[in-house]
Amino acid sequence: MNGFVHLNVHTEYSLLRGLCRIDELVERASALGMDAVAMTDLGVMYGAVEFYKKAKAAGIKPILGCEVLVARGSLRDRQLRGETPYRLVLLAENLAGYRNLLKIVSEAQLDSGGTLPCTDKQALKRHREGLIALSSGLEGEVAQKIQQGDLLAAEHTANEYAAIFGKDNFYLELQDHGILEEKQVVQNLVQLSYKVNLPLVVTNAVHYLQQDEAAVQDVLACIREGRTIGEENRPRLLTDQYYMKSDAEMTELFSHFPEALHNARKIADRCHVELNLNETHLPAFDLPPGYTEQTYLAHLCEQGAKVRYGDPGPEVWERLRYELDVIGSMGFAGYFLIVWDFMRFAHENGISTGPGRGSAAGSLVSYVLRITDVDPIKFNLLFQRFLNPERISWPDIDIDFEFERRGEVIEYVTGKYGADRVAQIVTFGTMAARAAIRDVGRVLDLPQSTVDKTAKMVPHFLGITIEKALADADFQKYYQTDAQVRKLVDTARQIEGLPRHTSLHAAGVVISKAPLTEYVPLQRGAEGGVVTQYSMEVLEDVGLLKMDFLGLRYLSLIDQTIEIVKQTEGRQIRFSELEMEDPKTFELLCRGDTDGCFQLESSGVKHVLRELRPSTFEDIIAVISLYRPGPMENIPTFIKAKHGEVAVRYPHPDLQPILEDTYGVIVYQEQIMQIASTMAGFSLGQADLLRRAVGKKKRDVLDEQRAIFVDGCLQKGYGEQLAHEVYDLIVRFADYGFNRAHAAAYAVLAYQTCYLKANHPAAYMAALLTSVMMSSHKVAQYVDDARRMSIGVLPPDVNKSAYRFTVENGKIRFGLLAIKNVGVAAIQSLVQTRRKQPFGDLVDFCERVDARSCNKKAIESLIRAGCFDELHGNRRAMLLALEEAVEQGRVKQKEHDDSQISMFGMMEGQGEQKKREFVLPETSDYSLRERLEMEKELLGLYVTGSPLTPYRRLLEQIADKRMIELADTPDGAMVTVCGMLRQAKKIQTKKGARMAFLEVEDTTGLAEVVLFPEVFKRSEPMLDAEVIAVRGRLQQRGDEVKIIAEQIKALEPEAAGEHEGIPANDARLSGDASQQGQPVVYLRIRPEDEPRLAELQQVITSFHGTLPVLLFYTATRKARELSERYAVAMTPQFVAAAERILGQGAVVKKMRRN
Repeated sequence: MNGFVHLNVHTEYSLLRGLCRIDELVERASALGMDAVAMTDLGVMYGAVEFYKKAKAAGIKPILGCEVLVARGSLRDRQLRGETPYRLVLLAENLAGYRNLLKIVSEAQLDSGGTLPCTDKQALKRHREGLIALSSGLEGEVAQKIQQGDLLAAEHTANEYAAIFGKDNFYLELQDHGILEEKQVVQNLVQLSYKVNLPLVVTNAVHYLQQDEAAVQDVLACIREGRTIGEENRPRLLTDQYYMKSDAEMTELFSHFPEALHNARKIADRCHVELNLNETHLPAFDLPPGYTEQTYLAHLCEQGAKVRYGDPGPEVWERLRYELDVIGSMGFAGYFLIVWDFMRFAHENGISTGPGRGSAAGSLVSYVLRITDVDPIKFNLLFQRFLNPERISWPDIDIDFEFERRGEVIEYVTGKYGADRVAQIVTFGTMAARAAIRDVGRVLDLPQSTVDKTAKMVPHFLGITIEKALADADFQKYYQTDAQVRKLVDTARQIEGLPRHTSLHAAGVVISKAPLTEYVPLQRGAEGGVVTQYSMEVLEDVGLLKMDFLGLRYLSLIDQTIEIVKQTEGRQIRFSELEMEDPKTFELLCRGDTDGCFQLESSGVKHVLRELRPSTFEDIIAVISLYRPGPMENIPTFIKAKHGEVAVRYPHPDLQPILEDTYGVIVYQEQIMQIASTMAGFSLGQADLLRRAVGKKKRDVLDEQRAIFVDGCLQKGYGEQLAHEVYDLIVRFADYGFNRAHAAAYAVLAYQTCYLKANHPAAYMAALLTSVMMSSHKVAQYVDDARRMSIGVLPPDVNKSAYRFTVENGKIRFGLLAIKNVGVAAIQSLVQTRRKQPFGDLVDFCERVDARSCNKKAIESLIRAGCFDELHGNRRAMLLALEEAVEQGRVKQKEHDDSQISMFGMMEGQGEQKKREFVLPETSDYSLRERLEMEKELLGLYVTGSPLTPYRRLLEQIADKRMIELADTPDGAMVTVCGMLRQAKKIQTKKGARMAFLEVEDTTGLAEVVLFPEVFKRSEPMLDAEVIAVRGRLQQRGDEVKIIAEQIKALEPEAAGEHEGIPANDARLSGDASQQGQPVVYLRIRPEDEPRLAELQQVITSFHGTLPVLLFYTATRKARELSERYAVAMTPQFVAAAERILGQGAVVKKMRRN
């Protein structure tokens, strides 16, 4: 076929440069009548295989290429690093060229030393076979020399590239995008072509498909550069001509260069790459002499079976033989040996591994090899769900390792198979709907309020698109009535879904039998490791072995708990010796007291546990399987059947053995397979194919499978009506059924965490807090849980705290790593220093702890967090003296260093200087409220007390949700929360009505509360309260959670006796002021306070609000109400300031009696 072929095309994988989505690129090429098209992304090959497959499927020849960056000299010349590289287009003529392209791109990414990923001419010489090179556009080296006016250098460069690739394989590239410089370069290139006898080729540097997409591509460039569209002198494509032009347009544009036009077709005809996507590249396992992979695997399984079962019975041997036969016939013995080997390394090195994940837990081979820890025979798990002999596909064994040591296993695999054969796997972050709107809004320099409002109109649901969001009537109206918004949304729609950046797959590792660059391009990850440029799905296409090495926090948590129990109780817990029947564990499950327990801590699951009241391990497996969208609808039936409230029904008595553990409800995919096997005579392999087929919900497939199933049932003597009814059940549950093997494995971890929490609560909560110590809101949640469990939580202490949370006499001691501004080096120095002797006071600490590791800011944070509270002095005194203490410590440490340098210092008359006496200043401490706020700032929560402590019982009676639980609560649910009123922002609507936005905080977190005008009008007198209760409807908008208030009540602390003569009312909720009186603030004035009343007046006027103030004089026991201009806002800051003058407990808010 004749006609122009585009050889310079930047797709979506030229991140934030190309706008050509691969699907649309292939579609556009086909619409233009082109039978071939190239892909030449800048410096990368992310999309090469995807492009290859989609082009082939559309009947278009894929030309695989890359526009590489070529260094100005050798990459070894560090003086040249940082200079702008040249560009060069490389096209793979054949498979050898494709593989060389992989190597060039990989070496550029891996060896550029942190600069732009460049290749150099030496690398091009090494890997030139099978490649055709084009000189690129204005940024190519030949064109650059021409623009500099150095035609001799241009000639030399052209000859240099011709020498590297061969005269027939290097083309001078002609481009015309309407730029003056291009026209000048084209003239010189034509003359150069005649002079040095090199061919010309016409290209258009395609960055988008249609001409009207130029503005969108410009937005994309601004996102990449962090610029706005109005900025001048920014990197950009200067015209709107970088689109995919038709053959006619290109012929008209370059009518004077017919041979150069034809050369594009000629090059396309030369390029012919056939990728072998059916071959696998599994590394060979290093076998002992005399074994094959199959016989060695069988040997290991025989040994493992004896370890697992002692004296295995016939059932074990029979199943083992069957599984080994299937594994051998499918060619997977080597795969299992590789997995066994790195699992053996983990076990031998004390690295905890999970009980299993996914369908692999259904394999007896996996169990006896210690790849998994769930007995598939005991738990009735099906091997065919994992490996189906009637559907050959690679096994997928995902492994959980303890989070902190996952990297050691990857290092082991890398060392065993070679650093050039192991890599982690790339993933692509794409522009989600909201992010696209925000990015475009920034580039267009639109008002932030407009961008925020538009973005928030897109729900934060999985899979949401702008198109779907526009189905909302309010969004559609906003879009239609505001031209600015319309432009914002329309532009965002065009970039939505494009890859924005690369990142590292959370678990994926790829292992190859040959250097990876034979099959896949590589790059450096953010942390310096080697990462594939092909995604996980593409790696499977090119036949590479992918495994998931997952880091699971709960494995570390279990290990730490067991270690704490061993240290504090002298007991070694071994779960392998325990039956899963512990009464305390099931009591905890029945209470739903599963915060911090694996897979069981959402509010919804806890509700199910309370209703179900689990009594067996099977119940835990079922809960994990049922609590998901879809199967949830069966939970009420399941619960009623378990408790005998409804009769358990089976479609046929023959199905009772399959369904009795789940009370007649189909819960697991394996049950579907067993039903098909029992009733229709399917093999379990055939039954797995049926399960997969009906899950696709295609009408023709459903009808076909129905006929096969019903026919099988009839042959086994079942009635036709029953057969159809059971098939309908299978179709209904095919989507909902959960993988029982996966659920059983995860139920093991769930049980273990519940067991530890129920039997060793302090140890478990300490380990749990350590596992989340970098998340202050999680620490706050679990500290709150610990206190609910009557476990005391002790503040951090320089002499007693460790890095992590620890157990001390049954209480939890706060860990030092959880303190903000205090790094690992400071803690390391602190812990090492105190081993010799505990710290005596602040100056002792400053003199002994390495000042280079623990600076003044860190020490200040330790003081403010309460770490020195057990030593002499209070926090205020220590902070006032800190400067002097640090200086004295510096001098002492310098003297010590000097004495180390000069061993004869004393002999030279440098007698030891007399130590200055250090005395803390005499001063009162901060108020309790101020100290608590310091703790909140540095620890994320209150430790030594809480402003909510006087309200604790009241809050427990009123609140039905803690703030931390709101995210797990369904949208639209009515909730009641209680907490401190942190902020009240009052605004006026466009109609003149007043409303407010509140921030309310309990011990677990913060919630935003919205008071619309009607509620605000009723509730305004309560907005000066310190602690309030809010009842309202929850509004979930993705990550944003708000409460739309319907009622606000001010809360009073529980009476703790008399406050120096101020009557303490019974603790109660206060409703609307019009009904129950008005809140007022009492200030206790003792005789010694009267000289400071002027100071108090300044504090009162600084916190103006709406609450009346009464001064209660203890000497006369009389109260005096101040005028309205002295009304205050009862904020924590006001209380702290007033109590600094009047003393702790001098400020109380009560309701004025009518």
